[in-house]
Amino acid sequence: MKILPKRLKQGDTIGIVAPASPPNQESLLKSFSFLESLGLKWKLGKHVKDVNGYLAGTDEDRLKDLEEMFADPEIAGIFCAGGGYGTARYADRLDYQLIQENPKVFWGFSDITFLHTAIANYTDLVTFHGPMLASCVGKDTFHELSAKMFQQLFQPMELHYSEAISPLETLSPGVVSGEMTGGNLSLLASGIGTKFEINTKGKILLIEDVGEEPYRIDNLLNQLRLAGKFSDAAGIVIGDFAKAEPKKEPSLSLQEILHHYTANLGKPVLSGFKIGHCEPHFAVPLGAKARLDANEKTLTILPGVE
Repeated sequence: MKILPKRLKQGDTIGIVAPASPPNQESLLKSFSFLESLGLKWKLGKHVKDVNGYLAGTDEDRLKDLEEMFADPEIAGIFCAGGGYGTARYADRLDYQLIQENPKVFWGFSDITFLHTAIANYTDLVTFHGPMLASCVGKDTFHELSAKMFQQLFQPMELHYSEAISPLETLSPGVVSGEMTGGNLSLLASGIGTKFEINTKGKILLIEDVGEEPYRIDNLLNQLRLAGKFSDAAGIVIGDFAKAEPKKEPSLSLQEILHHYTANLGKPVLSGFKIGHCEPHFAVPLGAKARLDANEKTLTILPGVE
């Protein structure tokens, strides 16, 4: 049985961690007014301001911040300040028993995908693929819909995505139900062959990425294909692939590559979701039950909190 974290309520304190790269401190500071508008208090991890090259402090310190937030009974949920790189460096040392015994809202995306997958593999906790504080919330581009997505943490609500939000393209027709899983394509590929390899069996797989040229996306999709992740999946949700322009011509287009890998799978595949490194960013609970209808072009997801 999946564990749904307890819903947040006004007056709750959330923990803020930097599990990967150093977050922009100015943007992080700007995000606090949004947290106030939600009625939340916050507590910063001890190492959120640390800089260790492209990492927000040492692996040990980032790991400790995360575990301390899960262990702290005063903390109702955990929001990631940003992504970048580095969560996979300590995933094998994370105390998953601690997380299982102290289930709470855990929210982030991008490099945080590695943690989402690891937590899914070793606990039953539903986690949230959503916009982060420094990299999204604290920026001038933060969209009204992205802000609204945080409401799913305060009351159990079904999420509905249709073409009212963005144009969607059916790459392969069909209707299917299953658990949501996935996230950043590069991180999913980097877990293949490890004990943090994503399990897509009977699930609806979400993929998105940023700054990858078409040939790189081709390579990453092929890796998932060869690992059986597409054949295992019940359906595929294709999110945003920002900054995917080729640096050299000639090149296949992003659409040609997506068609090549997904159009003949014989299962529902729907493309064009504003999920990922984009605004608006439609946040989704990973591990929650969902229904993908590639004929009617809709995605419906059951609540991620109790």
